[in-house]
Amino acid sequence: MNRTTEFVLGLIGGIIGFFAAILALFIGGVDAAFSSDGTSEVTGLGWAAFLFSALAIVGSVVVKSKAKAGGILLLISAVGGLISISMFYLISAVLIGIAGFMGIFKKEKEKQAAA
Repeated sequence: MNRTTEFVLGLIGGIIGFFAAILALFIGGVDAAFSSDGTSEVTGLGWAAFLFSALAIVGSVVVKSKAKAGGILLLISAVGGLISISMFYLISAVLIGIAGFMGIFKKEKEKQAAA
């Protein structure tokens, strides 16, 4: 079955997630520069969001061949990214989550034999 919708939503969500992760890394770097101990939790969470965005892109590619496995990868990516950098990842999480649910719950059309 053609899973172009899930692929495109997952890909766009993953790309937007990369930009959100880069923004979180930037803010974490600024926080680390101005804090007295020189570290920031936001930097680590930004790297986690970066990995979840990569997982979303992998899931959007997998959903074309194995819909349920790709959908599960997309849902893990949406929830993980939302937990890691919350509001920065909100748009990505919505797009990736929709693609994940479509990958899991969308029914295959049965081909009818010609009579």
